[in-house]
Amino acid sequence: MADPRPERVRSLHVNGRAVAVDVRGDRTLLSVLREDLDLTGAKYGCGEGQCGACTVLVDGAPVRSCVMPVRAVGNRRITTIEGLEQNGKLHPLQQAFLDYGAFQCAFCTSGMIMAATALLNKKPNPSESEIRASLDGNLCRCGTYPRIIAAVKAAGKALRHES
Repeated sequence: MADPRPERVRSLHVNGRAVAVDVRGDRTLLSVLREDLDLTGAKYGCGEGQCGACTVLVDGAPVRSCVMPVRAVGNRRITTIEGLEQNGKLHPLQQAFLDYGAFQCAFCTSGMIMAATALLNKKPNPSESEIRASLDGNLCRCGTYPRIIAAVKAAGKALRHES
């Protein structure tokens, strides 16, 4: 007979540190991040993994946290938009989004930045078509796509100069 109690998740690795939690494993990663850990940068948009507003990185890969059960994460490294800033300094992508005005309402911004972070971590000098492909499925209702692409290009250049 199966155990009727739902599987529990007791710890996560978020933004570079181990975090104690005690949550049902069938909850979404997004709900745990927002409701239990007060990390509200990732947004609930469509709830179906289609809009990208909930994008976070799991072991460096972009995932839609609104459809990922928290039990599927295990000990993998989760990075949220809040984890990009280091020592009081914005990540170059965060700064570029500000510099290029790559948002209006900003609802999609954290998901866009997280998807672009995954791209720039793999390919520091992406072409415009590679940027577009990596952001495919991250929707911006305000239509700031040209500024988003310009910001990703500028951030890539800044990251290349940092290394």
